[in-house]
Amino acid sequence: MTRKSDRSHEDGDRLWHRVASTVTPLAPRRMPVLSPEAVQTAPTNRPRPASGSTPSLPPPPAPRAQSAPSDLDPRRHRRLSREREPIEARLDLHGHGRFQAQDVLTGFLLRAHQRGLRVVLVITGHGRRAGGGEGVIRASLPEWLRGHALRGVVSAYAPAHRRHGGEGAWYITLKRS
Repeated sequence: MTRKSDRSHEDGDRLWHRVASTVTPLAPRRMPVLSPEAVQTAPTNRPRPASGSTPSLPPPPAPRAQSAPSDLDPRRHRRLSREREPIEARLDLHGHGRFQAQDVLTGFLLRAHQRGLRVVLVITGHGRRAGGGEGVIRASLPEWLRGHALRGVVSAYAPAHRRHGGEGAWYITLKRS
C-alpha cells in the first residue's frame, strides 16, 4: 500500500515532467574567444605601463542609479483624493495569487508608462483578516514597486482615499516616458 506522501510526490514528478516537456531551452550564448596575443596587440590610446608591471584596466562605468519610488507628495495626494487630478487607469488585483498579481501589476504599469499615463489606481483589497493580519498582495505592493523591474517606471505611491478604496487601494504616479 502506498502512503499519501508517496502519491503526492509521484503526482508532483508527473506534473513537473509534463511542464518540462513544453519548455524549449534557450540557445547558448557564444562569447568571442580571443587569444592572449590578440588582447595584448589591441591598439590603445593609453600610455603603456612600465615594464614588469601589470596593466590596470579602468573601472567599468557605474550603472545609472534609478531612484526608488517615494511617498506621494501630500498636495498631489489631496488633488487625487478630491478628484482634481484624473486617475487615468485602474487595475483590480482581486482574485489573483501573490505571484500572478505581481506579474499582472508589472505588465500593467509598464504598459501604462509606455502609453504616457501619469496616475493609476491599483486595487489590492484588504485581504483576509484572519488573525488580524493584512492581505499578502497589499503588504507586498510597496516592495514590488521599489523592486528592480518597476524602479524606472514608478515615481511615487500612497494609499488611496476612502472614496477610491482606502487602505485597500493605492495611488501610483509614473515617471515621464
